[in-house]
Amino acid sequence: MYFAPLSVMGAILLSTQAMAAITPKSDTPDGHKKRNSKNARLPNKVVSNKTDIASTDEERLTVSGHGFNTMHQSVGLSRMPQDVMHTPQNINVVPQALMRQQNVKSLDEALRNVPGVTASIGEGAGGMNGDQFLIRGFQAQNDIYEDGLRDFGVYSRDSFNFDSVSVIKGPSSEVFGNGTTGGAINMVTKAPTLKNRYAAEFSGGSGSYYRGTLDFNQKINDSTAFRITGMGDEHNVVGRDYIYSHRWGVAPSLAFGLGKRATLILQYMHQQENSVPDFGVPVVKKPGNSSSGPITEYGIRRTNWYGTDSDQNATNDNMETARFSYKLNKHITFYDDLRGGEYYRTFAASKATCDATCTANYFSGKEAWVARAGPKGAGNATGPYPGSSMAPLPYEQKSWSVQNVATMVADFNTGFLKHQVVAGFDIERVNDVRSQSTYTRNKPYANLVNPNPYVGDLNLVPGDSNTAGLVSLGALGAKSHSNGYGFDTGIFLFDQIWFTKWLSVKGGFRWDRWKTAYNMTGGDVSKNPDIHLKDTSNVFNPNVSLIATPDEHQTYYFTWASSTTPMGMYVTNGSVPIRPGTNSFASPEKSQLYEVGAKYSILHDRLGATISLFRLDKGNAINMDPVTGEAQGSSDRQRNQGLELSVGGIILPGWNVSATYALYDSSTLASGTAANVGKKVQYVPHNQATLWSVYNAFPTKPYNIAFGGGLTWRQGVWLDAGNTARVPANLDFSAVISHRFNEHWKISMNGYNLANRLNYQSLFSNRATPSAGRMFLGEVSVAY
Repeated sequence: MYFAPLSVMGAILLSTQAMAAITPKSDTPDGHKKRNSKNARLPNKVVSNKTDIASTDEERLTVSGHGFNTMHQSVGLSRMPQDVMHTPQNINVVPQALMRQQNVKSLDEALRNVPGVTASIGEGAGGMNGDQFLIRGFQAQNDIYEDGLRDFGVYSRDSFNFDSVSVIKGPSSEVFGNGTTGGAINMVTKAPTLKNRYAAEFSGGSGSYYRGTLDFNQKINDSTAFRITGMGDEHNVVGRDYIYSHRWGVAPSLAFGLGKRATLILQYMHQQENSVPDFGVPVVKKPGNSSSGPITEYGIRRTNWYGTDSDQNATNDNMETARFSYKLNKHITFYDDLRGGEYYRTFAASKATCDATCTANYFSGKEAWVARAGPKGAGNATGPYPGSSMAPLPYEQKSWSVQNVATMVADFNTGFLKHQVVAGFDIERVNDVRSQSTYTRNKPYANLVNPNPYVGDLNLVPGDSNTAGLVSLGALGAKSHSNGYGFDTGIFLFDQIWFTKWLSVKGGFRWDRWKTAYNMTGGDVSKNPDIHLKDTSNVFNPNVSLIATPDEHQTYYFTWASSTTPMGMYVTNGSVPIRPGTNSFASPEKSQLYEVGAKYSILHDRLGATISLFRLDKGNAINMDPVTGEAQGSSDRQRNQGLELSVGGIILPGWNVSATYALYDSSTLASGTAANVGKKVQYVPHNQATLWSVYNAFPTKPYNIAFGGGLTWRQGVWLDAGNTARVPANLDFSAVISHRFNEHWKISMNGYNLANRLNYQSLFSNRATPSAGRMFLGEVSVAY
C-alpha cells in the first residue's frame, strides 16, 4: 500500500473543511453528548496554536475527537458519568464507525474486536444457548446490559439498534450489582435526536445471506423526536451444513425534552428468530497424543453437523424502556431508568458424543458412529454401538423481568475539595418458567464421517407423558417443570474527590440483598418428590481508585475493586441455578481486581491509546457442569493477570486504525482436584490481538475509494480445568472496499475469513463449533 508523502505536521494543519470531507458524518452519534464535568478536565474542543503556518480561521484545526478514538465517549450509564478516558478501569469500546466498516451484524461479531472475550455454548436439561460470553476467561452470560440495564434474555442479539458496544473489564459489582467477575458488556442503543436522518442498508452474499436494515429519525419539534430502526435477516452459515437463521426486529423510540432540563426517552425493542442451534463437533483424543482436540482436526469435514431435523431455536424477545433525566441545577442531576422484559423460547438441540469405541474405530480406519444423544439417552437406530449420554431436553421457556435504577449525580465543593458523588438504588426481579418435553423415539446414532440429520418424526410429547424420557439431574431427579426467580435490592454510593486539579481519589461501595428460589415439579413424583429450594445472600462490594490527570490528554490510575456472584444468579440462562448441599449455600463466588493503567488522547484527539496491567483473583469459582449445564460452586481459587493494550483513531487524514493486544497469564491456585492446581484457566488464551485499518483515498473526488482490512488472532486455549483438551489458535483475515457515489449513496464489499481457515469461535469443555468459512457480503446503503 502506497501513501503520498505527508508529514504529521501537515496533517495537523489541515483545514476544518478538509477534515470534515474525509470524516464520516455520523462517527459521533448525535444523541449522545459528552458529559464534561469541570473537574474531569475534558476539553470541548481543541484549537490549533496561533503559531501554526497559517492563522486564518479556515486553516485552523477544530476537532472534538473522532469516532475511532473513544477516549471521550460516554460509557452509556448514568451511574458512570465520566467518559472512557476518566473512568479508572480498562474499557474497550466498539464504536459505530468501526461496526459500519466491518458490516457488523450481531453482538458476537462486534465483540470479536475486544481481546479477552470468548464465546461459549451451553447445554443441559433446560440448556443454554444464544449469546454466551466469557470475559478474561470468566462467565459473563449474566452480565449483558443495554443502556445500563440488564438484558436477561437468552438469545442472539442483532446489532441493528446498536450505537456502540462497550466492555468494562474487571469486577464492577459496585456499579452493576452481583456478577461481573471478568467484566460487563453494555450496548448503547440508537436514541432519537434533533437531526432528521433517513437511512437504509441492503446486504447480500455468501451462504444465501440477505439482510436489510432501516434507521429513520424525525424531529417533531424543538425538543421532541421519533426514531425507528428495523431489521430483516436470513442466512445460512458458510462451511456448516444445515445451519440457518431467520430473524427480524424493530425498535421504535420517542424522546421528549431533548436539550431541556427534563428529558424522557421511551423505547421498545422486539426481536424474533427461528434458527438451528449448532453444538459443534466432539472433542476426542487421538491415540498417542497428550491432549484432546476437535475431531475436525483429524480429517473430519468442518461442514459436518450432527443434529437432527427436529432441532430448533425459536425466540421472541421484547423490552420496554423508559429513561428519564432531570437537571435540578448546575450541581445536581437525577436519572431514573426503568425496563420491563418478556422473553419466550422454544428450544431443542442435539450434541454428538464420540466415545472411546467411536474414537478407536475412526483412528483405526473402521466405520465410526457418534451418540447423537436425545432425552432418552440410548438412541441406537442405525449404529452398532449402544450407549447413553445426556443431552438438552426440548423445552419451552417463558421469562419476564423488571428493573429500575435511580441515580443522583452531584458536583459540589467542600472547602478546597471538589466532589462528584454518585448515589442511588437498583431494584430488579426476574422470573423464569420452563416445561420440558421428551421424544418417545430414540434419536438414531449418526455416522461420524457422513452424518444424516433426517431422522423423521421422533414424536415429541410433554415430559409428564413420558417420564422415563426425562433426564435425571443426580440428587434432584428427573422433573418435567421448573420455575424460579431472583429478586435483588441494591444501594450504591461513591465519591470522587479532587485534592488538586490533577489528582483525585474515588471510592465507594454497593450493598445488595439477593433472594432467589427454584422449584422442580412433575415427573414421577413417587420416585422423585418435588423440590423447592431458596436462598438469600447479603453482599457488600467496595472499590477505590487513585487517579492522576496531568492534563486533558492523559489519565493514570490505580484501581482495586471487588465483585460477588451468589448462587442462583443464572435464573434464565442456567439449567439449575441453585442446588441443595454445600455447593449451593457455601460462600458466594468472590473476585478482586488490582489494576494500574494509563490512557491517552493525542494528535488533537484524533488518536486514543490505553495500557493496563491487572491481576484478577477469583475464589470459590462457579463451574458449569459439562453434562447438565448446571452452575455449581467449588472451592477453586483462580487467577488471571496480564497486560492489555489498545489504540484507535486517525493516524493521518483518511486513514483510521483500531488495534488491541492482550497477554494473559492464568492459573488455578487451589482446587479440590489436586491435579488441577497450577493448570491454566480454561478458555483463557496466552496471547490475543486484533487489528483493523482502512484508508479513504481521494475522498472529495468522484473516483473516491476506501479500502483496508485486518485480522483477529487468538492463541490456542484449554477447554477444561485439567488442561487435557485444547483447541488450536484462531486467525481470521478480513477486508473491505467501498465507494461513495455522493454524500447519500455508497456501495461496499466485505470479505471474512479470507484464508478459509478452520477456526473455532464457540467453545465448551467437550466440544467446539467451527466458525464460518470464507464469506463475501456486498452492501448498498443510502442516507439522507
